[in-house]
Amino acid sequence: MTEGPLGKKRYVRAVGPKLGRLLTVVFALFALLAVNSTYLVAIRILEWRTGETYQDYFYLVVFLAHLVLGVLMIAPVVVFGVIHLRNAIGRPNRRAVRAGLALFTTSIVLLVSGVLLTRLEGFVEIKSPIARSWLYGIHVAAPLVAAWLFVLHRLAGRRLRWRLGLVWAGVALAFAALMLLFQNQDPRAWNVTGPASGQQYFFPSLARTASGNFIPAETLMMDDYCAQCHSDAEKGWAHSMHRFSSFNNPAYLFSVRDTRRAMFERDGNVQGSRFCAGCHDPVPFFSGAFDDPKFDDPEYDLASDPTAQAGITCTTCHAIVHVGSTTEATGVIGNGDYT
Repeated sequence: MTEGPLGKKRYVRAVGPKLGRLLTVVFALFALLAVNSTYLVAIRILEWRTGETYQDYFYLVVFLAHLVLGVLMIAPVVVFGVIHLRNAIGRPNRRAVRAGLALFTTSIVLLVSGVLLTRLEGFVEIKSPIARSWLYGIHVAAPLVAAWLFVLHRLAGRRLRWRLGLVWAGVALAFAALMLLFQNQDPRAWNVTGPASGQQYFFPSLARTASGNFIPAETLMMDDYCAQCHSDAEKGWAHSMHRFSSFNNPAYLFSVRDTRRAMFERDGNVQGSRFCAGCHDPVPFFSGAFDDPKFDDPEYDLASDPTAQAGITCTTCHAIVHVGSTTEATGVIGNGDYT
């Protein structure tokens, strides 16, 4: 109520038409932030439970959107809160007023904690891990408290439209669940095939892949990529025995062709020569190309076959995750016992 020109009190709506439009903006931003935040929190929980990292490029985009939405929300929340508080502070429904004051205070805490968590050099830059941990906890809890206080505030006044809120909560949960399902997959495993014979494919070599599947040849031949940062190591490798360990080495080419021919005559297949491939031919061996009979054909232009020319690549050594043994304890002579 406000004083009119003749001293009469004039009724002022707590939320008039203009303020209602501003409230719509606040609701819209809060709804978008609810979906956004549900996903971000879900990723943090997933990382905590699994010990894995899921903060990929998409996560960073969503996080940037969180910052932008948070900044956009500051002015509408503060302006609406101040005007709404001025219009409603003296109303007789004290229960609604108290809940509204608590809601506005919690909203300010939410916004302030969000600003303090950002790293704006020269403006806001809190580096203390303990302080940041407390601020993060407050920032995560504040929206939940604000939602609860909003319900209390509205229960003391006009009837709530529960359906809209529940639908939007469902959208937030569905979005987070869908993104978690997507991010919990490893794209590197998509369309990867395995040998028809399973682990038997690798025998008598002791070398294995961790999954038991083939590794795409292009994944094993990333030497140019490695050279972008390690050019000195790449130059040394380019003239080494590792580089010329496979079908690009004339002495080995003669030996392995003879071995493959002898194995085929004895067993009807070239599987026995895989014993050599575990060390000498990792790219055709782990990609599944080693059994290709063209490698035995003297007329075949091996120089044009990238897998035959790859040798022991950077990835081959640096992707080893386990070494079984370097002795004859397994009954097989050699040191190719690695995964």
